[in-house]
Amino acid sequence: MHSIPILSTPCANAPDDPQAGKPCPGCTSHGSGKAKHAHGTSTCQSRGASPAPIQFDARLLGRYDVNGPRYTSYPTALQFRDDFGASDYARAAAQSKRTGKPISLYLHVPFCDTVCFYCACTKIVTNNRAHADAYVARLHTEIARQASLLGAGRTLAQMHWGGGTPTFLSLEQIASLIDAIDRQFVMVHDDSAEYSIEIDPRSAGPASIRALRALGFNRLSIGVQDFDPRVQEAIHRVQPRALVEATLEAARECGFKSVNFDLIYGLPHQTTASFSNTLDAVIEMAPERLSVFSYAHLPQQFKMQRCLPDSLPDGPQKLALLQTIIARLTDAGYVYIGMDHFARPDDELALAQAAGTLHRNFQGYSTRADCDLVGVGMSAIGRIGDSYAQNAKTLKAYYEAIDAGALAIARGVQLDEDDHVRRDVISRLMCHMSLDFGAVGQAHGIDFVSYFADELGELVDLADDGLVAVDAQGLRVLPAGRLLVRVVAQVFDRYRRSAANARCAKVM
Repeated sequence: MHSIPILSTPCANAPDDPQAGKPCPGCTSHGSGKAKHAHGTSTCQSRGASPAPIQFDARLLGRYDVNGPRYTSYPTALQFRDDFGASDYARAAAQSKRTGKPISLYLHVPFCDTVCFYCACTKIVTNNRAHADAYVARLHTEIARQASLLGAGRTLAQMHWGGGTPTFLSLEQIASLIDAIDRQFVMVHDDSAEYSIEIDPRSAGPASIRALRALGFNRLSIGVQDFDPRVQEAIHRVQPRALVEATLEAARECGFKSVNFDLIYGLPHQTTASFSNTLDAVIEMAPERLSVFSYAHLPQQFKMQRCLPDSLPDGPQKLALLQTIIARLTDAGYVYIGMDHFARPDDELALAQAAGTLHRNFQGYSTRADCDLVGVGMSAIGRIGDSYAQNAKTLKAYYEAIDAGALAIARGVQLDEDDHVRRDVISRLMCHMSLDFGAVGQAHGIDFVSYFADELGELVDLADDGLVAVDAQGLRVLPAGRLLVRVVAQVFDRYRRSAANARCAKVM
């Protein structure tokens, strides 16, 4: 057992602080020093205050570049168990049904007509569009079975279609699935819900974008990765800037509320100069959100990555790319949400973070924290009540389960009480970069300092390096620690020393 280390002074925005009016080291508020602090603590969690700005320290980033989960769930998928099955899921669904609360739905389309060499997604590469017919038929069946378990008529507050390439499906197939979802659940048609779809601009032109909008989608995610022709050739994804611009223009003309660009750094032939040119183009186009992923090179796990040339940026070059990305995007007015997400200040993600309502799920950062997540399709993951469940990861196993009259649940995990506590702690860190010990303790009926005595002791080294500040009331992730928040979160992960975690990519 360790006594709690006193590692910080009170927040500089606290009313009794002699330096009131200066920026709080844990947020970007500048007011009069009278910001309201949750539960009277000195850890700044005032509503409307964003987390601390980013401090880029290459030395620290290199030191803490360890393997670690992305914490889109806790426990992570690495802890899912094969003995969790359809009966376990049915029990969780029955509990969810009794609540009647709105739900979120994730639909996975595994097909791609071409392969991108960097990709680590669960996908099936084929030019034969007829393969989609059998898949769509099973999706119809699965949607109906899920509605039967969870309760038909529940409001659909959020929906995301991912892949693979969802636009591998024809517009007629997409429309039929939307109709099925709307029959089983209740889609909201006033744009107050968030309905998003990932698209490939090479296979979904302006006419397709307009059709998707008419079907109710109001958010779009476009895979860009890099505009440099040499990089595009190396990763086997050639799509000129003009193609993306036409897609973006169509989305804006027909009223999409938000457009996200996916970018990747760490790819072959990328330099700070070449990627700066890509950022110039992105900033000019001004999408509402950006997901800028660090490429994880794991050729032992993903065979197609072996097709990439050897000219990958090394560690220092990759950190230089990251530093360029952060500087350019923040200078352009984007808010760094966390991990690899950026958003314009008026985007719902940035507003949710400022309001303290940001959430994290399998699609990354989200704004619908109170929804159970229903996963449909091959390999899809859902979160229902106190459990996670994943469908079969091969098309054959998925089809066999659906054809046998069952769901396709292949594995999952039911959370115990300790999992619930740690999930809350890790979620707060990942979303808000701070912890209020009293609030967590009250939420779970624990004394935080006693419960996490060992973990608080482990934080001493992180505090000494300036990543976090801890006092008797709470914890703040400091500017130098924001890029390493996964390392901070990992301290509270009881599974972090499992052999499975060694399969995670490096945090940087």
